[in-house]
Amino acid sequence: MRLLPLDQLGPHELPNNRVRFGFLLPWVSAMHGNALFVKVIHEADQFLQMIPPKRFSLTHAVHPIYGDLWRGEITIDQGNRPTSDSAWGKPGRYVYRFELESPLLPHPLDWIIDPYAREYGVGRQSAFTLGYTDPPWEPIEDTWKTPALQDLVAYEIMLHEFAADLQGAHAKLPYLQDLGINCLEIMPVANVDRSVDWGFEPVGPFGLDERFGKRRELQQFVQAAHQHGIAVMLDMIYGHTGRFFAYEQVYSRLGYHENPFMGSYAKDMFGPSTDYRREFTRDFFFTVNYYWLDRYHVDGIRYDCVPNYYEGFLDEGYSSLVYHTYQKVKATNGAGHWQRFFHSGGMHLIQCAEQLEGPVEIVEKTYSNCTWQNETLNAAKDLATEQFERIYNFGMQLGLAGYPEQVNHGDDIITKSAFQYLENHDHPRFICRFGTNSLYREVLREGKRENWFKLQPFVIGLLLAKGIPMLWQGQEIGENYDVPDSGPARIGTLRPVRWERFYDNVGMAMIGLFRRLIALRRRESIFRYGDYYFFNNWNQHQSRGLLLFERHHANEWALVALNFSEYDHDVDFTFTRAGDYHEQLHGQNNLLGIHAGSTLTIRIPAHYGRVWLTR
Repeated sequence: MRLLPLDQLGPHELPNNRVRFGFLLPWVSAMHGNALFVKVIHEADQFLQMIPPKRFSLTHAVHPIYGDLWRGEITIDQGNRPTSDSAWGKPGRYVYRFELESPLLPHPLDWIIDPYAREYGVGRQSAFTLGYTDPPWEPIEDTWKTPALQDLVAYEIMLHEFAADLQGAHAKLPYLQDLGINCLEIMPVANVDRSVDWGFEPVGPFGLDERFGKRRELQQFVQAAHQHGIAVMLDMIYGHTGRFFAYEQVYSRLGYHENPFMGSYAKDMFGPSTDYRREFTRDFFFTVNYYWLDRYHVDGIRYDCVPNYYEGFLDEGYSSLVYHTYQKVKATNGAGHWQRFFHSGGMHLIQCAEQLEGPVEIVEKTYSNCTWQNETLNAAKDLATEQFERIYNFGMQLGLAGYPEQVNHGDDIITKSAFQYLENHDHPRFICRFGTNSLYREVLREGKRENWFKLQPFVIGLLLAKGIPMLWQGQEIGENYDVPDSGPARIGTLRPVRWERFYDNVGMAMIGLFRRLIALRRRESIFRYGDYYFFNNWNQHQSRGLLLFERHHANEWALVALNFSEYDHDVDFTFTRAGDYHEQLHGQNNLLGIHAGSTLTIRIPAHYGRVWLTR
């Protein structure tokens, strides 16, 4: 794969208030009677009916690799204002779109979004800021290191819901650091054409959606996250697009039999599909990856809906993309800001697949180093209905049974893992599994927060198990929204985190538990690097709603005992290791002077657990 010539694409400011535009539009040439225009207006004028945008024609050229290229320069000065009261010529943001005239169309095709814009306006408008210069990066970028996979404690957010926008999220970074989070996974920030949307139908992959803020604020947010010890991952969508993505909109309206970018490849879900048999498509998304890693110093990519562009570990789609991204970062040799990935004897770029159909295969066979997987959540859902026979499945998933910990890909030795979660944006809050209330005539349902205590053994298991634990925004204070399985309310409903719940009884109880557990995981390497062993004993454990597992690392040994039932249980346990066992949740029930081979009766409280650690 090669990088597209971004220096020739999108808007670029030149001296003397000139702006150059470039737009690759393969198979759309001037010799076939086509003409392309750019329509530009100052952002302050866009809603004023008597001030129209200015329309400029672009000239046709041919790029030696990608074909038809439309480009042109415009001058923005007050001498050519469309009206005397227009803001044209003043500094600030300008919004623009393309318009195509073609003999194949009865009317010009207007409102074409620039797929190479770095900024966007409201709706289907691209943008640039006259006089904009990239701000310098803070010194933290010379020393920041992306954490190793085993050290991650992740937190997924949707900016619009977590704290309204980038500025609001910036203000919450001290809170996340205090909670113990060291990795933010941010739902899509690239441009979409709706203001209330999850962001999974992108139309401007190189630019920040205007509802979240300006690109300067994104840079400030990333470096502030790094200053707080928090890595930043972006959720990117490469297997499908929104219907107003330029390479879908233009060729569909022209009625072309084929498309140089879009088309059937792998599975065709969730909108117009991208065709990775096309070199242009492969290079485009490779360039998107590199752009966000380079320009904004993000620490990794979460690849949404991998089945949409995965046809096996030797395919031209997903497998090739993560391979070439890894090799491109590796080739930097840690120069400049790329040094963040090179430490501790490895290269720590995070490439996380959402491959729910084959999560083990994707980390074993491709250059992905981690994946989302739903098996842990699915087993937990059954346990919530007291199907104790599913404890075995939950216990095995907490240990990531079947997942490789390290894989040799040729000369590259890559550490592997998987995300562990009870909640994410795709699913109802886990508390909904214990009963819901209907609000607003069934439009919105919420979990019964009074059942918060039933979450405790699940949370203990999640945060002390193998893998990368991930929380979904507000999970730690008992946020309780339901999420429909389908329909417009699924992605078109704004579910803001209600931070006032931090102060109520449920919120305070829950966050206290999360803080203790995350601090324990961050403090004790055994819970990040230790081996895992699940005690599979139906008669003594599972049949009573109990799950016991141990972690072992170096000279440390830990026993985690979980009780998913409504009764306190006493269980006889034979200790294989001598020592003093200190209980970690409350400092009570310490077991001192234990001899190897001795059997003790230990009590596990209902809907709770115990954690003992010895050295």
